[in-house]
Amino acid sequence: MTRKTNDNIGRFGRSFFSKKLGFAEYGADLEDLRTRDYERRTMTIDSKLLKPQIQKDFKVKTDLVAAYQILAHLGLDDHTYTHLSSRPSGADYYYIYLFGLRFEEVTFGNLLQVDLQGRVIEGEEAQYNKTGYVLHGNIYRARPDINTIFHLHSHAMLTVATLEAGLMPLSQWALHFYDRVSYHKYDSLALDDNRQGHDIIKDLKNNYVMLMHNHGAMICGKTIQEAMFYTHHLQQACLVQIMVLSTNQPLIIPPKEICEKAVLDLLNFEENLGNRDWQAWLRKLKLTK
Repeated sequence: MTRKTNDNIGRFGRSFFSKKLGFAEYGADLEDLRTRDYERRTMTIDSKLLKPQIQKDFKVKTDLVAAYQILAHLGLDDHTYTHLSSRPSGADYYYIYLFGLRFEEVTFGNLLQVDLQGRVIEGEEAQYNKTGYVLHGNIYRARPDINTIFHLHSHAMLTVATLEAGLMPLSQWALHFYDRVSYHKYDSLALDDNRQGHDIIKDLKNNYVMLMHNHGAMICGKTIQEAMFYTHHLQQACLVQIMVLSTNQPLIIPPKEICEKAVLDLLNFEENLGNRDWQAWLRKLKLTK
């Protein structure tokens, strides 16, 4: 399923990144990425030499690597069993990690470029990840507004996804998702691009977050920053729900009209949803070095 490419990004990437930024073979190890400043001081200067589409790919790839590293630091990975992807806005391809890596092993150089039908355009995979390509490809094909997808198996998300009640409005974290969470019945591994892919799209509806029964979560966003924002709040909401229900005490749930107001207030509090938090995550990542 792997094929080589001679597109501009591939040719330009291998020559430019190795000569101008010190990357080796269209990539860098984690030390390179950290020391070259996630805040874009040097990358912004150098990216001006890139063609517009290559600039977009460069930013998506560096941000996606950061997302893998941040989620690894937070313990929201699951060895080699979950995956994150992102694409330049409107692109008919996306970037995803090399199947078999742990999140902290993901670098600029080992991301794969995959088209929306699951064909590897650039990079070489060790093992074809059909389930990942079915999930990500179908969502990108059906939802042009979505440019990032995180598939996670956190214990807290999985626990809430296994409850018949699903996510409950028990905290302000949970109110970010009031009446905006989809649910998907467990259907073994996603190997059928047609039937299972169709069911995933049907169940996701117009939402950005879907709890998958007995499995985990699909968290989407218009940007990587937005997906990370939803991921943080969903994880916190699930943790609090588990703790609250464990008390076996009567629950205080805000009235419907307050919940409806809260979700609008929380999601419209600022422009570029998630960007402020993203900058803080990048600073945190640098401090972990």
